[in-house]
Amino acid sequence: MKLVIVTGSGRSGTSSVAGTLKRLGLHVPQPEVEADDSNPRGYYEPLWVTEFHKELLNPIPVRTIDSRPSASELAAQAVTPEAEQRLREWLGGQLDHPQIVIKDPREFWVHDLWLRVAGELGAEVTTLTMLRHPTEVVRSRDTAYLTEQTPAFRRQRETTNVAAWVNAAFQTERATRGHRRAFVPYADLVGDWRATMRRAGEQLAIAYDSDLEAPHPVDDFIDQRLNRSQVTWDDLVVPPQLRDLAERTWSAMNTLVAQPHDAGAVAELEAQREEYVAMYEFAAAIALDETTAQVGRVRRNLNRKIANRDRRIERLESQISQGAATGK
Repeated sequence: MKLVIVTGSGRSGTSSVAGTLKRLGLHVPQPEVEADDSNPRGYYEPLWVTEFHKELLNPIPVRTIDSRPSASELAAQAVTPEAEQRLREWLGGQLDHPQIVIKDPREFWVHDLWLRVAGELGAEVTTLTMLRHPTEVVRSRDTAYLTEQTPAFRRQRETTNVAAWVNAAFQTERATRGHRRAFVPYADLVGDWRATMRRAGEQLAIAYDSDLEAPHPVDDFIDQRLNRSQVTWDDLVVPPQLRDLAERTWSAMNTLVAQPHDAGAVAELEAQREEYVAMYEFAAAIALDETTAQVGRVRRNLNRKIANRDRRIERLESQISQGAATGK
């Protein structure tokens, strides 16, 4: 029994590769998240899994990709014995298929949870991580989620989302070191899905149910026009230090495509992670006054709303008392 967990930064092609795996004979637990305008070809995410991860991570909150180096520790603290039992019960009811696809970009935050539960149930966990250049991911997220925001806010999100992409790359690589894994560049998938999925299948030791050389339903599903976010660093406003780190992280992650456990790339990513943590701490220190001011504004607005609510309640209670006294 094998679980193929599809992960990677949101908007990096996780839906495309999960849909490809489904057309190659692997099973996606039902029901799936329905297609929508942001992803009209479908998400290929088990609905139960996405809701489970949202219930764990949204209250913290930890975003799908999150720039905070502490996000993984926060996510781990959200895993309770009750949550683990829920996953055990659900997953135990899905293992009547030999090869199962679990796709959700949030999964890497709680990957240890999946490893524990799957191991107890006798299932082998492997991961397929999608890689897409951070500039393309950021612009795709902008197009999908931020079109109604102001230009100033969207520029801020560019920097945050590049940082979050970097942090997610580090966390995904660290979380998946202990088992079979594959890294698939999105450009490779849309450029030559046969060669790309043959390589990933060998790395993960999974079997497809059809000859990849024959005409195949994946031919109609994967289209080079899907890779429409042709964006470079010149199209984004990002600090040069972060841009440089993101580019070096992208290069190291791509080394893992041919050799998923390359020792040199793993060591390089560890050093880059330490560099990122230091950069993040300096940025947080520089922005401390702004952060404090924003927290103050939120508290004042909240106190104002509470005061207005209390005054409305007092007026209503007064009206009710007056009505009772007059018999009206």
